[in-house]
Amino acid sequence: MGDLVAGLLTGLSLIVAIGAQNAFVLRQGLRRSHLGLVVAVCALSDVVLIVAGVAGIGVVVDRAPWAVEAIRWLGVAFLVVYGVGSLLRARRPQSLAAGDAVVERRAGVLARAVALTWLNPHVYLDTVLLLGSIAGTHGEPGRWWFALGACVASVLWFAGLGYGARLAAPRLADPRAWQVLDVVIGLVMLGIALRLALGA
Repeated sequence: MGDLVAGLLTGLSLIVAIGAQNAFVLRQGLRRSHLGLVVAVCALSDVVLIVAGVAGIGVVVDRAPWAVEAIRWLGVAFLVVYGVGSLLRARRPQSLAAGDAVVERRAGVLARAVALTWLNPHVYLDTVLLLGSIAGTHGEPGRWWFALGACVASVLWFAGLGYGARLAAPRLADPRAWQVLDVVIGLVMLGIALRLALGA
């Protein structure tokens, strides 16, 4: 159960951030435009990448233990940069307001969702590299419980983000809300980096 919760919290901390993909999901939620399609593409893509990362790290552990150590320190470095960047972003808070209602083609929305997911290098760093390497520290079968928690986090986040967008619209227009969110994300990222550096 601890591995599952760790995966859930780590997964949420990685994806709950202001970025092109999340902003797109929010906008589609505010517009109620092909929202189910967008949520499905983002969540299922994360699930595929998380499983691939956890499975790949398992193979690397068996065949090249030194590579796991290298990946671990790359993960620590990225998390520190990510966390510090989030804290710095909090100094210049952003806002996200609902746009005008528009009619969009399904194919165009699908293409944007796929591009913002699969052409985003941070997706691979977060899911394959970071979650895969952190899962590797949980051993067997803990890493798969960790992966399940991370997958659940992704599905819950994108569904909540998209379908809860209208409820959150007044708050999302307030830069202070994004400022608080960025501070929390930054601190969590630095905490994960420390835990990973200590081999926990």
